[in-house]
Amino acid sequence: MNAESQIRHITKLVRKGELAADVEVRVVERYDLFAGGSYLPPEEAKKLDAVRRALRAGDIGTASRLAKRVYALKPVSAKE
Repeated sequence: MNAESQIRHITKLVRKGELAADVEVRVVERYDLFAGGSYLPPEEAKKLDAVRRALRAGDIGTASRLAKRVYALKPVSAKE
């Protein structure tokens, strides 16, 4: 990375069905003479995909190793 690149960490929410996970990923912010903006490095995109696959398969163990937190979602209804 060049001197104009900066890395920051953000938390992305990944949801599949009734499971969700908070996944911390690195985002590269790059600003130079010709281009500028933020992007997700390929390994971070693969991490999000792996968590998504694990949630879809119900593999909470794998999702827990890759994510900060894993949640089971429960529908609720509002009573009037």
